[in-house]
Amino acid sequence: MALSRSRRHRSMDFWPGFVDALSTLLLTIMFLLTVFVLGQFLLSREISGKDVVLNQLHSQINELTRLLALERSNDQDTEDQINDLRASLEQAQQDKSRLRQLLDQGSGASASAKARITDLKGSLSDQQQVSQRALSQVDLLNQQISALRSQISALEDALDVSEKKQDASKAKIADLGKRLNVALARRVQELNRYRSDFFGRLREILADRQNIRVVGDRFVFQSEVLFGSGASDISDRGKTELAKLADVLKKITGEIPSDINWILEVDGFTDDVPVSASSQYANNWELSTARATAVVEYLISQGVQPNRLAAAGFGEYQPIAEGDTKEARAQNRRIEIKLTDR
Repeated sequence: MALSRSRRHRSMDFWPGFVDALSTLLLTIMFLLTVFVLGQFLLSREISGKDVVLNQLHSQINELTRLLALERSNDQDTEDQINDLRASLEQAQQDKSRLRQLLDQGSGASASAKARITDLKGSLSDQQQVSQRALSQVDLLNQQISALRSQISALEDALDVSEKKQDASKAKIADLGKRLNVALARRVQELNRYRSDFFGRLREILADRQNIRVVGDRFVFQSEVLFGSGASDISDRGKTELAKLADVLKKITGEIPSDINWILEVDGFTDDVPVSASSQYANNWELSTARATAVVEYLISQGVQPNRLAAAGFGEYQPIAEGDTKEARAQNRRIEIKLTDR
């Protein structure tokens, strides 16, 4: 019979371990999803900022290209004017040549011919001045075009540098995500290891007590173990049980690294029977909260760090047994304690 009870006990211990493993997997997946969303958010912000810079650079390049096209159009107009002036100059030179031939043919040229020669010389001088001004404008335009080309080249270099910086930022974000994933996974593994150690020690201490059960990843104390009916003062029997729990907590606390953000969550629950009119509490909400707070305060008095404890009351609204039988209501009156991360 002893062997049979031992086997049944090992079989019952198998399921909490299985639930621990399942909760570990779920926590790991949640952390990975959180890191992935964070990495995507940071990457989106980084790329968005780079896109704004790139759009500004492209706008400047388009404006410079438009100015260059305009200057080229003006340059073409100037070249057309120069060609016209050159044609006029050639015509004037031809006229001058003909007049010289007339002068060579005889010294008795008429006064009108001499006047014509004078007019042609004046026109030729004017045309030469216009041509010189046009050449000066062409030189100025060439200088402006060269400056524009230099600016475009500088913008292209800046664009290349910006793209390289963007690639480097993407690489840094990816590396940060990988390191964060590794750190979070390590912290989850460490917390799960200490949680398993914590529950393992409590199982050894509380295994032979019928009113204290292991449900998933938490220990469940029936209210009758800790409190009297409708009261929130811890009984002597309850103090004895909680003192054992406090001893285990203090030992575990010294072993868990300080950078692991863990807490011991204490939750109070009642049945669906309303509190009596003579009770100091208005409803089951207040009673369940007062009981959870009383457990936390007693653990603090036994040396457990206050910043590692949390209390909450849920009244009758989260039962674990359905129905209004005496047995169901007794199961629903309980205090649940679990070790978790903040």
